[in-house]
Amino acid sequence: MVDSIAKTLGAGSGIDIQALVTSLVDAQYASKTQLYDKRDETLTAQVSAVSQLKSGITGFNTALQSLVRGGSLSTQPTSANTGIVQVSAIAGAKVGTVSSSVEVRALASAQVANTAVALPAGAHVGTGTLQFAFADGTSVAPIAIGAGDATLSGIAAKINAAGIGVTASVVSDVNGERLVMKGASGEAKAFTVTATETAGDEGLAALNVGNGATGTQISTAAADARVAIDGVEVRRATNTITDLIPGVRLDLQSAAVGTRVAIGSTPSTAALNQAVNDVVATYNELYAMLKEATDPVNGALAHDPAARTMLTQLRQMTTSNLTGKTDGSPASLASIGVVTNRDGTLSVDAAKLTAQLAKAPDAIEAMFSDPGNGTGLSSALNKITIAVTSSKTGLGAAATRYAKAQSALAEAKDKLADAEEQTRTRLTQQFGNMDARVAAYKSTQAFLEQQIAVWNAQ
Repeated sequence: MVDSIAKTLGAGSGIDIQALVTSLVDAQYASKTQLYDKRDETLTAQVSAVSQLKSGITGFNTALQSLVRGGSLSTQPTSANTGIVQVSAIAGAKVGTVSSSVEVRALASAQVANTAVALPAGAHVGTGTLQFAFADGTSVAPIAIGAGDATLSGIAAKINAAGIGVTASVVSDVNGERLVMKGASGEAKAFTVTATETAGDEGLAALNVGNGATGTQISTAAADARVAIDGVEVRRATNTITDLIPGVRLDLQSAAVGTRVAIGSTPSTAALNQAVNDVVATYNELYAMLKEATDPVNGALAHDPAARTMLTQLRQMTTSNLTGKTDGSPASLASIGVVTNRDGTLSVDAAKLTAQLAKAPDAIEAMFSDPGNGTGLSSALNKITIAVTSSKTGLGAAATRYAKAQSALAEAKDKLADAEEQTRTRLTQQFGNMDARVAAYKSTQAFLEQQIAVWNAQ
């Protein structure tokens, strides 16, 4: 490099100052620039790895919680005749051993009333007020019908906007329009309508319901559902009943007096089997990411304590007691056929899992439940997730640390760039001055050589 510079300087004013300065500056700052670039690459990989691991375990945790809370892994109620009564588990409730009979003697219905005479579309009905009264004594404010509301469509809109539990609509056919009013189901929600007409603008009385009114007709009467549970009759206002069998929702489909429908329960063995396999598959995906990140040779988080702790905690998940019981019933994933392979991944012993599902479905269901006492796989994974993503000691803290390091590195790189530019400016000025002097010297040399030539010619 020194020889090259010397030869270049010997060229006098023809020196390539820009190339010379670039070579000198690059040589001076190359090692530090490479060091910063390498550090930047490492930090970027660490930040990315931390983000992937946090996202991976958080997604795993969220998916498992959703699966558990969805209720599909819990014991499900059964109905011997779904044409009469359908059953389902109430979300968040536990369905135990169920053995009941249900006889649907009558379905609940809502009162439906409609105007008896069809009116021309948009016809003026009249103004005043409509007073609704309900069988349960509920009191509501009168609904005012002004001149701008005095059509069947306008009146329907006013009734719906009042929010009194009655919905109104207008049905049209070749004969004109009819107002249809429908209440909530159950005898207590039967309603009457009494119109108070504006003097000189009569017509609302055609909407009176009940109390001998002739302007409307009740096409469906309000009625309670009548259900016999194990022979004891009860009444309910709707056809959806949730308070007769613990954890079970009954949806009444049809009345069948004298027919008793057996209601039972069955474990969700197929869903539990699938859940175990899904957990193993998801675990292996997360474990593969974690192993790559913590690889002692090439792992971005090879020396990160939070990542190493995460690896340890995940490995312990299969042997943890997930039910809290010590009576010999299956209590861990390992006890139901989840095998830890030599490379740390998991696999499922299908035969063992099938046998345990047949032998102890309640225990396996308990593993996939969330009773709120800290037991269950969902609770165990949630604890790991909280610890792993902690902003004080977990990956959250690591993310903050790496982000700060990136910020500090960015500042250092900016300072290095400033110093490099200052050096470039200084050297350019120095070599520019030198180049000017060399040019002046060469000009003087040429003048002297010319004079000497003249002298020698004399």
